[in-house]
Amino acid sequence: MQKLNFPAYRFRLKNSENKTAIFDDIRKKFVMLTPEEWVRQHAVQWLLQEKNYPLSHINVEKALKINGLTKRYDIVVFEPNGQLRLLVECKAPEVPITESVFDQIARYNLALNAEFLMVTNGLNHYFCQMDFEHSQYKFLADIPSKK
Repeated sequence: MQKLNFPAYRFRLKNSENKTAIFDDIRKKFVMLTPEEWVRQHAVQWLLQEKNYPLSHINVEKALKINGLTKRYDIVVFEPNGQLRLLVECKAPEVPITESVFDQIARYNLALNAEFLMVTNGLNHYFCQMDFEHSQYKFLADIPSKK
């Protein structure tokens, strides 16, 4: 897999029938290793190891309803009180981060109300903080670590 703009992490991989799977610490199972999953697993490890968010506060690949449609978010981080702190949208490295990607995470966040947003394709990372009062977000240099 492609080298990403994250620190190097150790992953558990297994091969079966010419397909590679990667162990997801959050879901506690092996999942097919796609370019997007490679980015997602790096983002999870970055949140755990660099930002010090507890494993129990992170959720991966869950369904949510938006305008009657079922969508799936990539990663969310919760506060101890259950409030959503961070929503992360992951794309494969070859997918450019465009306005449509920000539109997607903004639509998801209308249903989720996370304070912080992160968009990454593994090579480029963008961080935002929501300003709910003015229905906009401001770009940040980074997201806060666990308090």
